[in-house]
Amino acid sequence: MTTVNDTIWYDYLSTPIGKLLLAADAQGLREVWFETGKHQKELDPRWQRDSSKLDFARKQLEEYFAGKRQTFDLPLHPLGTSFQVQVWLTLAKIPYGATISYAELARRIGQPLAVRAVGAANGRNPIPIILPCHRVIGSDGSLTGFGGGLPTKRFLLSMEDRVMHGDLFDQDIVIA
Repeated sequence: MTTVNDTIWYDYLSTPIGKLLLAADAQGLREVWFETGKHQKELDPRWQRDSSKLDFARKQLEEYFAGKRQTFDLPLHPLGTSFQVQVWLTLAKIPYGATISYAELARRIGQPLAVRAVGAANGRNPIPIILPCHRVIGSDGSLTGFGGGLPTKRFLLSMEDRVMHGDLFDQDIVIA
């Protein structure tokens, strides 16, 4: 748990989905918050703005949005219950461009009956995109809740699909 003496640094990152608030401590990235969305974050007055302390995360997120990064290699420090952290770390194992259901996520953590609890933990993921909760969808294939809003979830999934499979208009077309 965080103590009073732990320094938390923050900065903002402009992205195609809007401004993100990044926060880290000495152990790693703690939070990524959407400028708009379901769960708004207010800055703790004890936090210190320091862009250099967030360069490690900024670089990889910029590469992700440019379609040049499919996995993240960052020190992470998400704070939550042991169950939440287990769910969040399992999110990191969902391959880029793939989706799974909440039921599948519950199965992957060894608790197939905990679908609702998994959904709640997924909804409280403090490091979205990097711990890709946007890749979790309903069992029927529908897009379900997302802290950044469904248009953002749709954008992220579409972006990953384009990188994985290309866009018809990005390919050279030869007419014989």
